[in-house]
Amino acid sequence: MSSETSTDATASSFRPWHFFVLAGLVGATIAVVTVRPSEPASLVLLVLAVGAAAYVGFGLYRVVIPLTTRQFADRVEMVGGRTRAALVREKTLVLRSIKELEFDRAMGKVSEDDFFEMGGRLRARARSLLKQLDVEGTAYRDLIERDLVERLEEAGLELVPEAALSVAGRQTCTGCGASNELDAKFCKQCGAGL
Repeated sequence: MSSETSTDATASSFRPWHFFVLAGLVGATIAVVTVRPSEPASLVLLVLAVGAAAYVGFGLYRVVIPLTTRQFADRVEMVGGRTRAALVREKTLVLRSIKELEFDRAMGKVSEDDFFEMGGRLRARARSLLKQLDVEGTAYRDLIERDLVERLEEAGLELVPEAALSVAGRQTCTGCGASNELDAKFCKQCGAGL
């Protein structure tokens, strides 16, 4: 395990499915202690029944939450360096599989029903991979600044550097010209005393 993976803050966050697993374990323990089954088969069935109830509870949670929450959006996991490379490889394989499936359909090797079934699954997987890969996405600030520079050039104006701007309620560093808050003791850009 790399240090990047072990120190990732999102890896330790508590998720809803964690609650249902814990609830299933606690429920199974309570059921076994209170019922005290005499035969191993009844013990296994009791534990499986409580586990199934926890699984159904999680399924109901996943159905009800999008219907009741206004701001609901599917959570897309952020991906790290190694994971991102694996996702890119998998995306390439899935897209290649879609092309091969279309070729096999055109050659008559795959029936229409099989084509739509397998193609639907492959396309759904490709969509989820693309969603995960787009999480880091493009830097919108860079796009906005590039667009701003292009529009100012079209208008025949120049972009004034941030250091030259005099913003009310801020102080400017004499060393690098960066804009800092009034209560700052040191420059956030170069670290010089203010």
